[in-house]
Amino acid sequence: MTVRQYSWCLGVAACAMGALVPLAGCQRVRARPSARLSEEGMALPSPRRGSRVSLEETLSHRRSVRDYTEKTLTWEEIGQLLWAAQGITSDWGGRTAPSAGALYPLEVYVATAEGVYHYLPEGHRMERLSSSDVRPALWRSALLQNWVREAPAVFVIAALYQRTEGKYGSRAERYVKLEAGHACQNLLLQAVALDLGAVPVGAFHDDQVRTVLGLAADLELLYLVPVGHPQ
Repeated sequence: MTVRQYSWCLGVAACAMGALVPLAGCQRVRARPSARLSEEGMALPSPRRGSRVSLEETLSHRRSVRDYTEKTLTWEEIGQLLWAAQGITSDWGGRTAPSAGALYPLEVYVATAEGVYHYLPEGHRMERLSSSDVRPALWRSALLQNWVREAPAVFVIAALYQRTEGKYGSRAERYVKLEAGHACQNLLLQAVALDLGAVPVGAFHDDQVRTVLGLAADLELLYLVPVGHPQ
């Protein structure tokens, strides 16, 4: 099932300000991931919790892959990758990647030929921010690295430092960047388990990527991660 074949699930009103801080007693800070969030919510296929590939095998086979076929990713694959990065795995809201104080400052997006999407961990769903294919613009913003343009999906990891600063002050930047690394590695290992290839990209013009995706100024861009079927 391709992206075009998967139907939109309407009527799920997405919180335009993002997820709330889960810890009682901490200041509750709402994300502002985009200035133009849609009110449509798209339910993703339930993530699988088992695999024929062991963790040790995924670690052994993880390599940066920059050449992809033209085959698109299915919503099952996209949803699984999003879940691996920031999916909820406990009743109280714990996620796949550790977060200092369980404050979860990260926001994850994915750009495909169909548009730009924002992952909503609560309910394992996402909202479409744009129906434009922004990968060529991301390619220009990422110093003309061809894998950004040619991958069928480019995942974007960003962060709202304010969620963490309220508790940790000046240490927040360090903790948030550590957390982004945890989430990115989860995504990379999940790609291996799905027989996909991926590469983390850190060379890009932050302001240009923010403009391309239509994100708020207070979101810090940390990673681009092209993902596709290896060539």
